[in-house]
Amino acid sequence: MQPRELGRYLAWQQQDQPALRQRIAALARKNIGQPYELFLLGEFPYETYDAQPLFDLSKSDCVVFVEHTYAMALSASWEEFFWMLQRIRYRDGVIGTATRNHYTEADWNVANRWLVQDVTATLGAPTQPYHQRIDRQAFLLKQFKIRRDIPVQNFDDVYVAKQDVAAVEAQLQDGDFVNVISSRGGESWASHVGLIVTSADGSRRLLHSAEPQVREETLQGFIARMAERDARQAGQNKAQLAGFKFLRLNEAPEVPPMAPQPRPGRS
Repeated sequence: MQPRELGRYLAWQQQDQPALRQRIAALARKNIGQPYELFLLGEFPYETYDAQPLFDLSKSDCVVFVEHTYAMALSASWEEFFWMLQRIRYRDGVIGTATRNHYTEADWNVANRWLVQDVTATLGAPTQPYHQRIDRQAFLLKQFKIRRDIPVQNFDDVYVAKQDVAAVEAQLQDGDFVNVISSRGGESWASHVGLIVTSADGSRRLLHSAEPQVREETLQGFIARMAERDARQAGQNKAQLAGFKFLRLNEAPEVPPMAPQPRPGRS
């Protein structure tokens, strides 16, 4: 679908699916089968640190899929979609590699509280604590050769262990945001993301972009598939599925304004 076609389609979707949750589910399902490609987007042509484009309608990775779906569901034109995508993807909507929400828990979830709220600890299941030491300064220098003076952040969070998810599935709703938590060597982090959709029989399903393409599967099916993968990789020092974080889509998201796009500095 080309940008102009997408704009017309989004305007129609606003009328065809007036409820936000159902609109998110419909848009997400329309992209089932979309090819997966990791590290898909960057900031080109605004910046060249990451020369990938600012959008791609033909492919996705897990984060791109979620961001595009939310932005489409909140928009009624191409122009609004593109604006919304940047508002979701960047801190205060300021386009830049350094202001992109790189860290799922500490950046994306926090910056987009206007859109989703973390309900992991309120679902009634036991939660598992984990800690992250986030060094954005080192990350930006290593990955993009960007020098920024950013203090290290110590970030504490919780997740629901994979074996406890079945007890809370019924509380999940269309459009909720899922963080898949992996662990290795005593460290845990969000390694994957997706969206909750409800099937005709009422079961909760995970709709997400992963190799080789966007797919929809039950949460328990995903857990079983990851268990098989982890069994095959036992002893290889690879990350294993630990559990999930769940973020509730706000009923009526109030989109904050963009911060001004600063004039680029000179070296």
